[in-house]
Amino acid sequence: MSRNPLTPGVPGAAAELAERTRAFVRDVCIPAEERFSGHDLDPALRDELQAAARDAGVFAPQLPRELGGHGLDIRGWSAVFEEAGYSLLGPQALNCAAPDEGNMHMLELIATPEQKERYLEPLARGETRSCFAMSEPHPGAGSDPDALATTARPHDGGWVIDGEKRFISGAEGAAFAICMARAPAGPTMFLVDADNPGYTVGRRMHATDTVVAGGHSEVSFRECFVRADAVLGEVGAGFRHAQVRLAPARLTHCMRWLGLARRALDIALDRAAERELFGARLEDLGLAQGLIADSVIDIEASRALIVRAAEELDAGRPARHETSIAKVFVAEAVFRVVDRAMQLTGGDGVTHDLPLARFLNEVRPFRIYDGASEAHRWAIARRASRRRAAGRGA
Repeated sequence: MSRNPLTPGVPGAAAELAERTRAFVRDVCIPAEERFSGHDLDPALRDELQAAARDAGVFAPQLPRELGGHGLDIRGWSAVFEEAGYSLLGPQALNCAAPDEGNMHMLELIATPEQKERYLEPLARGETRSCFAMSEPHPGAGSDPDALATTARPHDGGWVIDGEKRFISGAEGAAFAICMARAPAGPTMFLVDADNPGYTVGRRMHATDTVVAGGHSEVSFRECFVRADAVLGEVGAGFRHAQVRLAPARLTHCMRWLGLARRALDIALDRAAERELFGARLEDLGLAQGLIADSVIDIEASRALIVRAAEELDAGRPARHETSIAKVFVAEAVFRVVDRAMQLTGGDGVTHDLPLARFLNEVRPFRIYDGASEAHRWAIARRASRRRAAGRGA
């Protein structure tokens, strides 16, 4: 298992936690992968791994200490999340997997004390799961949030939500949803309990990725009444508040998937060191060396972009530009790294004798999730044009 070379440059507490996470993933998570069928994550296995993570002192690295976490800044997350991501089960074990990790971060920053007690604290302890209900069937909100079609109207001291959502990660089995709906004053987020009679989790959407607890589902809000205190943040400020979640969440995806890319490259390096072709070891053949070198470059460049964006977020800046750049590059780089690893391992790479084909299925959707690469490229280009028009360089 290769070391994350970022660790030496990380402040002491984060570096030490990253090293312990590395050992935990090697000793606990990777052996447990044999029990993960690839069709759904068994809740009992998730609970078992989370208990082991607590015992190992690596649970919830992203949370403040008062919530049972380690109080790291986002720069510190990058080293620990990358080590967790070396196994598909690592983020689930540490309770830093999507969508819960992003929801916890947002609740910590904008929820009321009562909302934190009711929703955040059980989530932080790993006792419940959650989902973020924003994406909708066409022509509703997807890559374009302005197309938001779900509505919320004031009624009887609360709100009535109506609309359809799709591809809601973690909805099946979640204790609550954070729903984005269009109120008369503008987009607004609402906390909706799973037992609300107006809330229904519908068809499970079978996707290429399988590691999200609860999968991806269609969700309906039909005459769904919530009390006034269900508003998360301010009425009409939903998109602004959602940025608290969306920018860091797309970056933490990058951190976790970068760990899996390292794992794929390690598997390929091990095979290249032991296999002989045409009188030489595979690792000594020029064509193989080119594939290996390009993967190392992709991993190093991805890590640098992640760190740059994390430093912007830690400085209190929105970092939309930096996280968009990181998201596009890392999403495509990790796919390239896994694909090259499959090429280097030959026929075994496309079988279930190695985990690479599964890794490829898991990382491919990231070029669509959290905003498709094309949507981010459009936003990046618009910012560059505006800066140049203002007399600044791109």
